[in-house]
Amino acid sequence: MKSKLIIIYIFLLNVLVASAQNDISTSPPLGPSSFGIFGGINFQNINGKDADGDKLSNSLVTRFHLGLNYDIPIANEFYSQIGLQFISKGTKGEIIYKDNSGSRILNREIKMNYLEVPISLIYKPLLGNGHMILGFGPYVGYCIGGKAIFTGASAPSDMDLQFRKTVPVGEENNLIYFKKLDVGANVFFGYEFESGLYLLLNSQLGLININSDTNSKLVNKNTGFGLSLGFRFL
Repeated sequence: MKSKLIIIYIFLLNVLVASAQNDISTSPPLGPSSFGIFGGINFQNINGKDADGDKLSNSLVTRFHLGLNYDIPIANEFYSQIGLQFISKGTKGEIIYKDNSGSRILNREIKMNYLEVPISLIYKPLLGNGHMILGFGPYVGYCIGGKAIFTGASAPSDMDLQFRKTVPVGEENNLIYFKKLDVGANVFFGYEFESGLYLLLNSQLGLININSDTNSKLVNKNTGFGLSLGFRFL
């Protein structure tokens, strides 16, 4: 269902582009296409359910992001934007760790690095000498690596995350598995100054379970919000 909503969004965006192109002769002048760069901090979490179906009690972690984007005018004050960004995500919380010596509670922090391609529809009305920015749209992310960091009494060594669609039988408690693919939605707003400098407050909501398929009820979804500072080459 969520994948269908993203497909519908992209279809509607294409319809809007086609409509704008048909009416270009009678519409007000369009703004220019422009290239932008950005970077900033984000506060991430992984929400969902544990293996028993109970709500996860993870905590936010501070991460960072940086990237570039390109704005294409499609109607007066409306733009289609495609971007590419590197973004670090993850979470932290307590877990029950089991090995040959028994069970114990440890602190665990997950670090994951993604390459993401967001596709957004943006409204940029004139406000003062600059432009207000309102935008939303889907993103597709691909995890390029990550690790789990453990702290506490008799904590095991840090371990690299494993990325598979399905967890091998018998390996559920020995390694930490995730899927590489992530799909979600972005919503953001901010202000672009006349100089090209812009500031954005953004939020992300993961729409698919990034946990590798198992027989348990475990569900992991990336969520987060952040602040970006960027510059647009007008």
